Amino acid sequence: MKQILGISVFLITGLLLSFYIGFHLNHKEQQMAFDDDQSGIQKQIVIKFSHVVAENTPKGLAAQKFADLVEQKSDHRVKVEVFPNGSLYTDKEELDALKSGKVQMIAPATSKLGGVSSKWQVLDLPFAFPTESAINEGLNGDIGKSLLASLEQQNIKGLGFWVNGLKQITNKDHAIIKPNDFKDEKFRIMSSVVLKKQFELLDGQSKPIDFNETYRNLESGNVTGEENTISNIYSKKYYRVQDYMTISNHGFLGYAILMNEDYWHSLPLKVRVLIQNSINETVQWNQDHYRTMNKEQLRLIKKESNIQIHELTPYEKQKWIEKLNPMYKQYEPIAGRKLISDIRHLQRKYERQSFR
Repeated sequence: MKQILGISVFLITGLLLSFYIGFHLNHKEQQMAFDDDQSGIQKQIVIKFSHVVAENTPKGLAAQKFADLVEQKSDHRVKVEVFPNGSLYTDKEELDALKSGKVQMIAPATSKLGGVSSKWQVLDLPFAFPTESAINEGLNGDIGKSLLASLEQQNIKGLGFWVNGLKQITNKDHAIIKPNDFKDEKFRIMSSVVLKKQFELLDGQSKPIDFNETYRNLESGNVTGEENTISNIYSKKYYRVQDYMTISNHGFLGYAILMNEDYWHSLPLKVRVLIQNSINETVQWNQDHYRTMNKEQLRLIKKESNIQIHELTPYEKQKWIEKLNPMYKQYEPIAGRKLISDIRHLQRKYERQSFR
């Protein structure tokens, strides 16, 4: 009897000890990303981040700053590998690569997301944001939150926005000043039904062309012009193959910072918090710096080229707005009444500043 009792006590003690050890090890494993020094570099998490612009642009600089912050905050346990200039995936490929898990992060232009959710088309409407301050308020507020939430059903986690700025027009044949000046000209655009409609209303033609193929198409005359921010016009040297630029501030160009949602949820909670905090920090940094960069690079374009630059007067800009205004009514059923109303509210709030 004593022998049986002794064996029972031994077995129970062993089970309790095993449970304690197993629980303790599991708990340590959950903390390992930051607390277990022995895991070292062997447990490093590597995140591939693909984008298509140059490193010396608002998005390129923000992506690298984000990568540096993540590595620093995680003490090198999480590494973001940035692949710029379409070196990993092109404009057309990156969204499918993200959904399929071939890459963990991308930051596509918001125009590319109209096919994922029609709500995103609101950001392509002409003069959607009348000023850069309006951009920041809109993306940081209800407009940005609503757009990021619309991606959840597509296995995409929206983390935030980086801004490049407001778009300008360049052209080879002649200056674009009045709406009629667009007639019969052919412009490179991003793939967007809204942008296509915009040029149709202006009696111009448009052709979707991959970002990194634009210079060659401008040089060959396949298209006569394009619309872009100053930093992209400068970094891709479009001013070398265009003779005229119009400072029109007629459209928005920014990027949604996206992660594959399955991958996001596979990460330890502490890593997710660290990534989101790093994104928030780079969003603020980007919003503080993209305006300065565009101003400086406009100065360099003037210094390095003979391109003729015209800034729209308030009267000229109003003529563009009147010509393109019907698009808002057309896209209200597509983008949603609430989003259009929010955009209109921002326009009324900042319209005086936009004409200064």
